[in-house]
Amino acid sequence: MGEVRYALISVSDKRGVVEFAQGLHELGVNIISTGGTGAKLKEAGIPVVDIPQVTDYPEMMDGRVKTLHPAVHGGILAVRDNEEHMTELKELGIKPIDLIVVNLYPFAETIAQDVTFKEAVENIDIGGPTMIRSAAKNCNDVGVVVDPADYDGILAELEENEVELSSDKKLELAYKAFKHTAEYDHLIQDYLFDFVKEDDEAKEVIRDRYEKVSDLRYGENPHQQAAFYRQAETTEPSVTTAKQLHGKALSFNNINDTDGALELVKEFTAQPAAAVIKHANPCGMAVADTLAEAYQQAYAGDPVSAYGSIVALNREVDQETAEEIADPEKFVEVVIAPGFSEEALEILQQRWENVRLLETGELFIDEDTDEKDIKKVVGGLLVQDRDLAQLDESELEVVTDREPTDQELKDMLFSWKVVKHVKSNAIVIGREEQIVGVGAGQMSRVDAMMIAGRKAEERKEGAVVASDAFFPFADAVEQAAEMGITAIIQPGGSIRDEEVIAAANEHGIAMVFTGRRHFKH
Repeated sequence: MGEVRYALISVSDKRGVVEFAQGLHELGVNIISTGGTGAKLKEAGIPVVDIPQVTDYPEMMDGRVKTLHPAVHGGILAVRDNEEHMTELKELGIKPIDLIVVNLYPFAETIAQDVTFKEAVENIDIGGPTMIRSAAKNCNDVGVVVDPADYDGILAELEENEVELSSDKKLELAYKAFKHTAEYDHLIQDYLFDFVKEDDEAKEVIRDRYEKVSDLRYGENPHQQAAFYRQAETTEPSVTTAKQLHGKALSFNNINDTDGALELVKEFTAQPAAAVIKHANPCGMAVADTLAEAYQQAYAGDPVSAYGSIVALNREVDQETAEEIADPEKFVEVVIAPGFSEEALEILQQRWENVRLLETGELFIDEDTDEKDIKKVVGGLLVQDRDLAQLDESELEVVTDREPTDQELKDMLFSWKVVKHVKSNAIVIGREEQIVGVGAGQMSRVDAMMIAGRKAEERKEGAVVASDAFFPFADAVEQAAEMGITAIIQPGGSIRDEEVIAAANEHGIAMVFTGRRHFKH
């Protein structure tokens, strides 16, 4: 195994390094160090051998070259049970280095700030990754430490095992070391990609970095194992960044449904908005003058489906809204919102021991994000831009004889935002900026229309319809007319558009084309 006699310590993250080095020193380990780390250890009274004493060369080029030397890497890479290696070390006067304690220049923290390209690349570490990889390669003989969280455990093992690290510990540390350098290289690659890519060029290799948030009890079903991961660079308010204030742990389906709910209400900024989601589809959605009214109307969209639902709100939850949500006749799994007043939080906590309450902070959509929408298929990924397209009233094309009224137009624009978040084939029926019927995930558009109409009941009379894609036949328009629908918003673009428009004209329905569809699978 080999006693740890020499340790080289050079860290950017200096948390706990003095205490760790002191512990090594007390165990009789000689400390080699450099730069700011060496200075900090000396200030603490810990004897330090400077790198120039090891290499017999001064640090060069503003510290860019200091550990890149055979006297360092020979001491790290020498295989201890290789007689030739050890003879070479002895002849060259090189001491074996048994423990490398290194973490890297803070590249992620640097590029998160407003820095120039030159400032960014100056924080690309060269010597550190080289030492880490050398030590990890020679993990049979050398320990490599990249995480301050490991300091206490390493000291404990050294104290217990006569200043030796076990083979298992060295292997574990090597794994963490290569993981550390891989993530570091990915950050640099991703940063440089933005400078060399063409506007329409996609990454040839995707290495987005995700960090585990938690293991989950199970996946969509109890027989599926699952975990939740966070994209390391994400900053947009989301279910991923939300803070849980109350309730039991989120499940796989909770997280998926809450994401859908929050992304829907983020579409609405001008007025208080509430979304009620069940199995990734909105069963209710409304905007109103107050948040409580918006929630009341959203819940009323489909009270039966709303049982055990996810509620998303675009304003801080106040006492009145909390009282509506906590109605004894209702049951929700998750409430996600920018925040909760003290009174609202107390009401919801007292009503349910297990309801998950998630706080996001002020909501916004990062329209400049490079984040992609990724769907997993067996053996591969489908990667596309997020569907962040917004529709302006000026883009609408009225294609029927009758133009929509102001209220119809308002309801169509509202319903169009909602249908974007419904599984295709999707039909949404809206009235007075409240969703009253949803037909989701159907194999035919006319079936989606029929289901939405059944959900809407008598409220469909005088309402509007939003369709996520064009009508391939006039049958869905005929169905809408039978239900008393007065206006339809749809993308257009079918080879039978003229038939569809003629059917709308025949029944006095106003129809507008958006020129854009919103399939969601």
